[in-house]
Amino acid sequence: MKYKICKNCVMDSSDPAIIFDEKGICSHCNGYYSETLPAWEKLLSNKKALVKLKKDIKSRTYPSKQYDCIIGLSGGIDSSYLLHLAVNELSLKPLVFHVDAGWNSSVASNNIEKLIDHLKLDLYTEVINWKEMRDLQLSFFKSGVPHIDAPQDYAFFATLYKFACKFNIKTILTGANFSTECIRNPIDWMYFQSDDKQLRSIHKKFGNIKLSSFPKTHILWHKIYLPYFKKIKVIKPLNYFKYDKQKARELLINKYQWQPYSQKHFESRFTSFYEGYWLYSRFGFDVRRVQLSSLILTKQIKREIALEILSKDPLDEKKIKLEKQFIADKLRISVNELNKFFKLPKKTYKDFNNEAWLYKLGSKILKFLGLEVGGKI
Repeated sequence: MKYKICKNCVMDSSDPAIIFDEKGICSHCNGYYSETLPAWEKLLSNKKALVKLKKDIKSRTYPSKQYDCIIGLSGGIDSSYLLHLAVNELSLKPLVFHVDAGWNSSVASNNIEKLIDHLKLDLYTEVINWKEMRDLQLSFFKSGVPHIDAPQDYAFFATLYKFACKFNIKTILTGANFSTECIRNPIDWMYFQSDDKQLRSIHKKFGNIKLSSFPKTHILWHKIYLPYFKKIKVIKPLNYFKYDKQKARELLINKYQWQPYSQKHFESRFTSFYEGYWLYSRFGFDVRRVQLSSLILTKQIKREIALEILSKDPLDEKKIKLEKQFIADKLRISVNELNKFFKLPKKTYKDFNNEAWLYKLGSKILKFLGLEVGGKI
């Protein structure tokens, strides 16, 4: 495809599945205006929706339970602001859950600690077996696929769902939202993190040790069994508010002395390296396009400013050098070996066993039933 960029947002033809209409507007924008925005506006206009949400969460909590919901906290802006709202606006008693997959930045750890201390909440941290995590992470590097961050995200989802199920906590609150995430990362950039078949397939081919304690999940388990048999519901409270990223950032800084990050998801050292360098330089995928386009559509940033941001690389050469050394040292390989991974033939999720068909089918069914709103996957 000849290079083309949307005239409305900043998504471009680096997304292989993108479609432009006769006006030069991309399929991401058209999907937002035709599907996501109407559903979101309907939710925002319902003044009783938030009250109903609170009552729903409370009604799903057993009187004997100490907590009425569970919130996964990464230290990033979305989950941090969600925690603030849950306590201060919804008067909930959340159990804060954190998964340590070995890649936390010191800033993220400090942010988590500040929020927990200020709000006087309980924090449960699950530490992933580092030997297994390291072997799995190296397997993804060796595979040549773009989504080398999948092991970290998979571990988070699998552990969170397992914990909620084990302790019979009926409500999981997530920081996912339309305001900053109304455009999804293209599947060719970031494949589904919870595809167990894909993860095990890649590890079987390139791994060296058995994943004895690494958490496990499956789309049918967390999309069907948990919500419909165990009655564990996943709720996105940020969609009930006019969530403004800049205002949320200022509140967190002023109220909790929360420290901001240079980019969304950079609370993880590995994600910072992965999104700021690996995806961008090896594959030509700039996740800032997705993030900035979402903010353009929700009128939080002007397109001209977004284009100016994109005119500069995510990380400078000095930062890349430092991050390469950190990643290599953490994985106990040399920078030279890391550079060899960089030069491997490029692969996609299609080159390994996967259940993409199940995710796509499930999305179609949920949308047909009105249980899911969002862009195409």
